Amino acid sequence: MSASLFRELHRGPALLLLPNAWDAGSARLIESLGARAIATTSAGLAWSRGYADGNALPPNQLIAASREIARVIRVPLSIDFEAGYSKDPLAVAALSGRLLGAGVTGINIEDGANSPDLLCGKIEAVRKQAMSAGIDVFINARTDVYLRNPVSGRAAVEEVLRRAVRYRAAGCDGLFVPGLASEAEMAAIAAAIDPVPLNVMALPGLPSLGALQISGVRRLSAGSAIAQAALSCSKRLTAGFLAGEFADLFSASVPYGFVNQLFADRA
Repeated sequence: MSASLFRELHRGPALLLLPNAWDAGSARLIESLGARAIATTSAGLAWSRGYADGNALPPNQLIAASREIARVIRVPLSIDFEAGYSKDPLAVAALSGRLLGAGVTGINIEDGANSPDLLCGKIEAVRKQAMSAGIDVFINARTDVYLRNPVSGRAAVEEVLRRAVRYRAAGCDGLFVPGLASEAEMAAIAAAIDPVPLNVMALPGLPSLGALQISGVRRLSAGSAIAQAALSCSKRLTAGFLAGEFADLFSASVPYGFVNQLFADRA
């Protein structure tokens, strides 16, 4: 699936909604419900492979999961790349090349607690690697200014914009600002980075879809929320089962035939 199609989805007119998947099964289910693209949650994907979130997932596990997801979907796939699983830009670029070879269309890569200089180097290396391979890739640069709260209010907006200028110059295609929830601050950031699309993450009390669009947001991610909700449901049903309560197992389940049919033509 081409990165140009994925890039076009960020241009509207509708907001690009990404209900993040964590494995091939959840990705195919999300696709079947009408998602125009699939993004992963690093947390959910790591948990599904038996690892903690936070750059702990072995690269080979990331590649395997990405290949499994790409095999069963027919829409663009963006992988949450965390911080690239290395501080070495060349190692990050090499791993991104393996992802592209596995059928990935886009990556989401974060600055976290590290210097913006480091993320700039990683973005530049990923872009250079992709160009040398003749492959297009949508690079979504995530900045954790709001999540980590080093500053707030207007100072946070200004810090995001300082980083956005640098990340754009390094070669990113989109800017992801998780934790951003103020319509006024969204509007200020979106206007300043245009035409680079602004991506925010679903949070309790986040403005409506209409308000997000008016504020200039172009992409909304669910983050790990759906994976966490699925685990919460599993926890509740398992606790009930272990207590000898079976009824909810069947009232809450998706029909076997429906799920099986999702994969009937994806062998």
